[in-house]
Amino acid sequence: MKIDKVVIHHVEMPLVRPFRTSFGVEYVRHVGLIELTTTDGVVGWGECVSSPEPTYSHEFNDAAVLAMRDHLLPRLAGREFTAEDVPDVFSPVRGHPMARGALEMAALDAQLRAAGQSFASYIGSTRTEIPCGVSVGIPVDDSIDTLLDHVNGYIEQGYRRIKLKIQPGFDIEPTRAVRSAWPEIPLQVDANQAYSRDHIDYLAGLDEFDLLLIEQPMHEDDLVAHKWLADRIETPVCLDESVISVNNAESLIDFGACEIVNIKAGRVGGYLEAKKIHDMAFERGIPVWCGGMEETGVGRAANMAFASLPGCTLPGDTSGSDRFYAPDVTEPFVMGADGMMQVPTEPGISRLPIPEILTSITVATEVLA
Repeated sequence: MKIDKVVIHHVEMPLVRPFRTSFGVEYVRHVGLIELTTTDGVVGWGECVSSPEPTYSHEFNDAAVLAMRDHLLPRLAGREFTAEDVPDVFSPVRGHPMARGALEMAALDAQLRAAGQSFASYIGSTRTEIPCGVSVGIPVDDSIDTLLDHVNGYIEQGYRRIKLKIQPGFDIEPTRAVRSAWPEIPLQVDANQAYSRDHIDYLAGLDEFDLLLIEQPMHEDDLVAHKWLADRIETPVCLDESVISVNNAESLIDFGACEIVNIKAGRVGGYLEAKKIHDMAFERGIPVWCGGMEETGVGRAANMAFASLPGCTLPGDTSGSDRFYAPDVTEPFVMGADGMMQVPTEPGISRLPIPEILTSITVATEVLA
């Protein structure tokens, strides 16, 4: 393909419920949707999963736009390329994985739409439906009763796995309350780096709740602390923010700091690198699952396909569109009453923004190339 034009649509999407983690509270999702048009007139879409502030990651929206406009897209301008070429073309630019991943996703979508192939088929999907997990934020009022009410609603909808966000001061007792109310539900917790080496013995208190895993408890750079924790507790340690590439992921596994891998395509630079991480872990018998970044239907569609890979043996953050948005910018993903979701099989990533909705939530558009 050859690029004719790339436009970013800056959209603001109110969340159906405030989403609170150890990083803070989010009420509105600020998203960059990438529209890539080839010289053949084919349009591909991508989603940049960065945030307005560098809290979850060093990467943030304004920086991602600058990186795409001034450093990444100029390397593709005026040349013929395939989506598989994109990682190598971008390789001289260090960092900025979310910007890189968004452009790679748009290129993949355009290429696959032109070929009439689905992303699920392209990436190696082995299932037609996937089990759905949901991420439950810390209640804004710090109430365990509120948390139980939220969890109850998700379980009544049919979700097959519950993930609780935790932080110091809201961890052991909320987890105990949820486990007591639902002894059999697959349950895991996510700290988003909120703890330190001083909490290792304290976090061992989570072992009594028969959790699937504890996700990213320590700072992403403190690999030794994660190894010490993995040696200390029975609950498997899963890493998220620490995982940035296939080589890095394998090193974390070899070091003993990572027993389960949360794979987020945006965090590792795109779905091609994410697939490499999946394949490496699958060959080694390491469980992986597809994490979520509150994606719109554009990014959620690609995640659904990724979650259907054979190595994704744990339910991912693959909730229905109504978990975060009403309405979504695309046709919504609807979970069945059995907690399963159909893997999209239309050409490309399968979902396109609905023009009327896209217009209503767009606050600015910018031609990047």
